[in-house]
Amino acid sequence: MYAIVDIAGQQFKVEKERKIFVHRLSAEEGATVEFEKVLLTDNEGDVKIGAPVVEGAKVTAKVLSHVKGDKVIVFKKKRRKGYQKKNGHRQCFTQIQIEEIVG
Repeated sequence: MYAIVDIAGQQFKVEKERKIFVHRLSAEEGATVEFEKVLLTDNEGDVKIGAPVVEGAKVTAKVLSHVKGDKVIVFKKKRRKGYQKKNGHRQCFTQIQIEEIVG
């Protein structure tokens, strides 16, 4: 069984026991979070599509850790003008493990 879930503004395909990285959530490590915005569920061929969400469906997940992603270098330059700007960015992520899909 899998589901398509809207988590923090992004859509993810989730299955039971799968670990995924999502944008930083406000929950503590070890806490359990529930996601109510389930857009689609598939239970071995029995597909339910929401309009916009599937009624009564929810996904339960456990917060494993809060981490930072790889560094991305942002480099701007204008040729022959002596202008160059270098900036780095590391995105904050939360690693969650899907425990249960109801729906």
